[in-house]
Amino acid sequence: MNKKKPTRTCMGCNEAKEKQELLRIVKSKDGSIDVDLTGKKNGRGAYICKSEECLNKVMKSKRLQRVLEQEISQEIYENLRGVIVDQ
Repeated sequence: MNKKKPTRTCMGCNEAKEKQELLRIVKSKDGSIDVDLTGKKNGRGAYICKSEECLNKVMKSKRLQRVLEQEISQEIYENLRGVIVDQ
């Protein structure tokens, strides 16, 4: 019996994709926001495609701020861009 792979929805394009295909951004209990490459860190998670196009949509719409209920610094967006470009 084959297991169903978990899917998550990208905040940029709103497409449901397999969890491994997306980048997870996590807000920990202390309020720090990190890119979670393992997908296992504790905290509130948000997912985005590994594309600059989706990142730009998320930045423009401020959707990440709404999902994580916190102001997102330009530094965090630049870290995300760096991870996406390296993929």
